Amino acid sequence: MMETDDKLIREFFGDHKQEIADNGFSRRVMHHLPDRQHKLARMRTICATIAVTILFFAFGGLQATIEVFRNIFVSLVQQGATNFDPRSLLIVVVVLGLLGMRKAYSMI
Repeated sequence: MMETDDKLIREFFGDHKQEIADNGFSRRVMHHLPDRQHKLARMRTICATIAVTILFFAFGGLQATIEVFRNIFVSLVQQGATNFDPRSLLIVVVVLGLLGMRKAYSMI
């Protein structure tokens, strides 16, 4: 029964097929697809990332970050963290940096 219905439907649409004039519709649709907007958003994100990176280094962000980590290390030593390994802090910094870069790249 189902095969007969499918056959009848195919025959009906095959017999009543009509060609519709395009009049540039396909070109206009292709022009407005979201991929173009996505590329523009990606370019804005890249430009903003470059600008923020330049401002970070221009206003001494690297020195401030190093100073914060130095203060953390000094505070740990002064608090009596005798079994503190400085490599642990380095590992934390590297892991957090890699996670931050991964997040930044996923947003592009």
